[in-house]
Amino acid sequence: MSSRPPSSTVPPERPVRRLRGDWSASATLAGLVAVVVSYSGPVLVVLEAARASGLSAELTSSWVWAMSIGSGVTCAVMSLWTRQPVMVAWSIPGAALLITALGDHTFSDAVGAYVVTGVLGLLLGVTGLFGKLLNAVPRPIVAAVLAGVLLPFSVDVAAAVVENPWVAGALVVGYVLGRRFLPRYAVFAALLLGAVTAGLRGRIEPVALDLALTEPVLTMPTFSWEAIVGISIPLLIVTAAGQNAPGLAMMHSAGYEADDRLLLGASGVASVVFAPFGSHALNLAAVTAGIATSPESHPDIRRRYVAGISCGLFYIVFGMFSTPIVTAFSAIPPGMITALAGVALLGPLLGSLADTVSPGRHQPAVLEAAVITLVVTVSGIAPLGIVSAFWGILAGLAAYAVLCRPRAGSVHRNGPGSPRS
Repeated sequence: MSSRPPSSTVPPERPVRRLRGDWSASATLAGLVAVVVSYSGPVLVVLEAARASGLSAELTSSWVWAMSIGSGVTCAVMSLWTRQPVMVAWSIPGAALLITALGDHTFSDAVGAYVVTGVLGLLLGVTGLFGKLLNAVPRPIVAAVLAGVLLPFSVDVAAAVVENPWVAGALVVGYVLGRRFLPRYAVFAALLLGAVTAGLRGRIEPVALDLALTEPVLTMPTFSWEAIVGISIPLLIVTAAGQNAPGLAMMHSAGYEADDRLLLGASGVASVVFAPFGSHALNLAAVTAGIATSPESHPDIRRRYVAGISCGLFYIVFGMFSTPIVTAFSAIPPGMITALAGVALLGPLLGSLADTVSPGRHQPAVLEAAVITLVVTVSGIAPLGIVSAFWGILAGLAAYAVLCRPRAGSVHRNGPGSPRS
């Protein structure tokens, strides 16, 4: 008597066939835009950190290679595994921290500190401790952190248009027209019209490109307490508060039940593996996740995971040619990338702002604490080298504890069934 084969004997080509059916041009484009946005601004922060610390061109190229390949492999594998658009990138606030901290230590000690950061992040992830801490924070406050991270990108569009009215202005016009007539391809329309205008206006600078593959450099890690205290601990804090928390919040706000243990564990493993090649920290991304999880990626939420796979593949290609690609990005008008990132994040920004101020079942005091969180996060302050997202959460939770603390006897008046914040 015949029977259906068990799940373990399902032909391996079945997931491939499903992936082929789910593949779409819009999701592929969303992945490409995410990589373009990552390589425009965040890479420049890394290059500045390398320059400030006096790293050689070989070590700098290896650093960009390691970040790109590590992010790409993790994006592609996790997106395919979970069927969710898992976006992984390098820590932007961490790179900013290294502008001043990296030069105080030998590079091998810095690599050792990167390894320690990756191990600590892995432990926080797989134990579920990070997810529990994040879940304990009221949703409006988490949404406010996310909105505070995204808002400056959209605000900067206005300045970009003033600075570069033809290119950035054309890009904004392309986005608006795209939203009106081709909503799924609005970002592509913006990118296309901006690029054509930049070419016609002669704003794209010619550069000499050497299309040779980047060769990674292996640095054996050494460990010193000075580097661990000066790099590992601050890097762990800014990466967790400034990247992983908003990254998970972005996935949740987009409707995905993200497994924080799996995703943070995967990014932690990748951080450890690629640290000896120069990668400082890999983490869940918030900004590029906003691009991949938006309806413009695909109307069907179940098919947006293709954007994560696409992003991963583009990361890998870009990483293999990281040296000439970084050179090529220097030819793009600055206002164009700024405007592209801003318009691509308008949808996620709208959603996070709505969650921040939506009354729902929350007390007005919770919403007030959320607004305080938003204001502090948007401020961009960085006392002690720790990014404003961390201070925003801290300020919001402090306000929440004071404003929402039940008064004496309130429990007896309200009873056990009273609504919680």
